Amino acid sequence: MSLHNPYQTYQDNSVFTATPGELTLMLYNGCLKFMGQAKKSIQEKNIETKHINISKAQNIISELMVTLNMDYEISKEMRRLYDFINRRLIEANIKNDVKLLEEAEDLVIEFRDTWKEVIRLNRAKQFKTGGMA
Repeated sequence: MSLHNPYQTYQDNSVFTATPGELTLMLYNGCLKFMGQAKKSIQEKNIETKHINISKAQNIISELMVTLNMDYEISKEMRRLYDFINRRLIEANIKNDVKLLEEAEDLVIEFRDTWKEVIRLNRAKQFKTGGMA
């Protein structure tokens, strides 16, 4: 008999039932979580953990890049910014530099906060029109 972790079940269900917009928000939040852990690891001089967490953040940025719909001009700009973030993460990883990591983190926070607002506005619009998504 195996014991189920209720928190893990909740996490799994929230991913499986999330809208594409909510999944993007989860990616931003995950990226920020890994950047925060990487910063802490740099400060604690734990190089291996820093590398693992920066790599996880890079993987998320790469995922965000490949899912852009390049039919839109804004996607081209987003791709450039994601590329910039990725380069900052690489540099921060090589140089163990918290400031470079914070540069990347600031941009991801802006994206996350903007995305949260888009989701909020879409929900308000759907509520007004009586639509469900």
